[in-house]
Amino acid sequence: MTKWMCAAALALGLMGTAAMAEPNAAPVPSAPLTLERVFASPAIGGRTPRAVRLSPDGKWVTSLRPRPDDRERFDLWAMPTDGGEWRMLVDSTKLGTSGQLTEAEKMQRERARIAGTKGIVAYDWAADSQSLLVPVDGDLFVARLDGSVERLTQNGGALDGTISPKGGFVSFVREGNAYVLDRTSGKTRALTKDGGGPISWGLAEFVAQEEMHRFQGLWWAPDDKAIAVQRTDESGVALISRAAIGAEGTTIYSQRYPQAGTANARVELWVMDPQAKRRVKVDLGANADIYLARVDWAADGRALYVQRQSRDQKQLDMLRVDPATGASEILFSETSKSWINLHDSFRALADGSLIWQSERDGFAHLYRFAQGQWTQLTQGAWMVRKLVGVDAAKGLVYFLANKETPLEQHLYSVPLAGGEMRRLTQPGMWHNATMARAGNRAIIEASSQSQPPHVWLADSAGQRLAWIEENKLDASHPYAPYVASHVVPRFGTIKAGDGSVLHTKLLTPVLEPGKRYPVLVQVYNGPGAGRQVMNTWGGALHQYLVDQGWIIFSVDGRGSPDRGVAFESQIYRAMGGVEVADQLAGVDWLKTQPFVDPKKIAVYGWSYGGYMTAKLLQAAPGVFAAGVSGAPVTKWELYDTHYTERYLGSPKDDAAAYAKSGAIADATKIRDPLLVIHGMADDNVFFDNATALMAKLQQAAIPFETMVYPGQTHAVGGPKVSVHLWTTILNFLNRTVKNKD
Repeated sequence: MTKWMCAAALALGLMGTAAMAEPNAAPVPSAPLTLERVFASPAIGGRTPRAVRLSPDGKWVTSLRPRPDDRERFDLWAMPTDGGEWRMLVDSTKLGTSGQLTEAEKMQRERARIAGTKGIVAYDWAADSQSLLVPVDGDLFVARLDGSVERLTQNGGALDGTISPKGGFVSFVREGNAYVLDRTSGKTRALTKDGGGPISWGLAEFVAQEEMHRFQGLWWAPDDKAIAVQRTDESGVALISRAAIGAEGTTIYSQRYPQAGTANARVELWVMDPQAKRRVKVDLGANADIYLARVDWAADGRALYVQRQSRDQKQLDMLRVDPATGASEILFSETSKSWINLHDSFRALADGSLIWQSERDGFAHLYRFAQGQWTQLTQGAWMVRKLVGVDAAKGLVYFLANKETPLEQHLYSVPLAGGEMRRLTQPGMWHNATMARAGNRAIIEASSQSQPPHVWLADSAGQRLAWIEENKLDASHPYAPYVASHVVPRFGTIKAGDGSVLHTKLLTPVLEPGKRYPVLVQVYNGPGAGRQVMNTWGGALHQYLVDQGWIIFSVDGRGSPDRGVAFESQIYRAMGGVEVADQLAGVDWLKTQPFVDPKKIAVYGWSYGGYMTAKLLQAAPGVFAAGVSGAPVTKWELYDTHYTERYLGSPKDDAAAYAKSGAIADATKIRDPLLVIHGMADDNVFFDNATALMAKLQQAAIPFETMVYPGQTHAVGGPKVSVHLWTTILNFLNRTVKNKD
């Protein structure tokens, strides 16, 4: 399940933030902010590099940067870490054909939430730190630091290009088969030959990409001598006819989409040699109806670690696999009464021990597993969010967590043997970080409500060595003309019905004494993602809405992530319950504020937030003046297996939970103005969800409004389309809420 228009979550912390106007004290802006400028190029939040990475030797840092005249097209840039200047390494306009992408690549980009991007969208460093693999428009190129570029493939269709760890091979997938290009001989050989149709090799299946955040289906051994390859058989997955309605016609796709309670793809794992002379099948157990969650190699390549998740997601087994025979054994298992959250916080160390993240004590924490024994490295009523790196030489583990407050995320270290942890970034910002494999260099990104994302290169103690993108809010910054009217939100708390503390965020215009203002409640409140209340750069859209006289309010209710198992799991088999109650508690608080017009409170959400909009209007007619429901799930039976069954179980086992959690049965309770929005080519939340709600309302003669977007998928957007979207939303809200007597 994706989110839309949630607060961004990246950039710095060791440096001070730029001075910004305090709430309710903003002077007259030097320039009016417009919707056109919010979505125009260059990006109003400044330059935010993507895919920032260190070369294997740590001497170079690379990133994808948008072009000044096209915020959606990215080029590859590089900078020496010894203090040199940035330079463009690969100009995407000189390599790309801008040809039609294959449907498989389009779907991959949609799953990765980069469907609207152009040019270079990914790259991979070679082990020699002198060259990089660069996919462009379905073909593979090798770019070198001297500026030269070599083409490796022709005719497009090459997916998931990867350079092997030692640099001897390049692997990719084309038309369902896995291929290996020998960089010494220049020859390409097929590792598999039976791919095509419902059979594919080397690709993650739909639910792995969309819900498990696993985008790989091929894993190289550290010595280049073997490669683990996923085989996927979708023949048992239901074919769903999906109409992609565009501006100039309609394309009917027969998409293999595993709806809740139906058959998943059958996934196997094989270990092969790059010469395609030998392969063995990995023993994943007698039960084929499982999820292949994660695959990792041991540091010495003598074992494969495979995470196997049960269909009901209440058990996760860590398998140790012999790559020579495919034989497996269970090292340990995680179990839950509700569900197991997957993560990427795993590291197999050279000494044979493992670093692992678990929620077994009710909160996500790091553990070390060595010789069958566990050592808990972190503990407390807070969450580890990601393992960042391990410096075995210094005996330190680096990770991101929210120890001080759920509103912020920081980089910490803790001794590998256990002991006192240390925070490496300064409070007041939300941080992300990646590290070199050796753990001696880090790339840190951070932002706050008053500082757009900026990025720097740091040492292992978090000290800045060089700016990657300072993004200084000076007179030359794209946001500079609007700084004078910038409003910093107020963070607060309210209590849920069970006494749980809920965090809130409030943005207000400059308040005039005695005046009451309309409120837009922005909601998501889904599990696993989509938090609204964080100290991150919120973008310019909220500032525009505040400039138009709106108060913006959000609350992260029960069921949302980062607060522990007991907090999140309250929605288990009961979605649309406590989340609705907590949003209504937020509205109750709003109505007590003297600057809020209690008759002019609207609600807006996208995806799970769109679902929440519908549920809120059903649960509390008359509380909201209007609601905007974007790309909502309305019938959970229509959504995919891994997401839906995680929270609701199978509809075969608990049909009542599906009926109660859905947004159709009680749709006729809606009495307030409703705007339904959906992309007509959505391959994630199918358009059928919107039409089911529309039909129910029409059959009951309940009026509503709608806006559909031909050719748009789940993330409706683009510079002009985004302007149209928000013009539509605001026209509706101004007419039904803000300007209504």
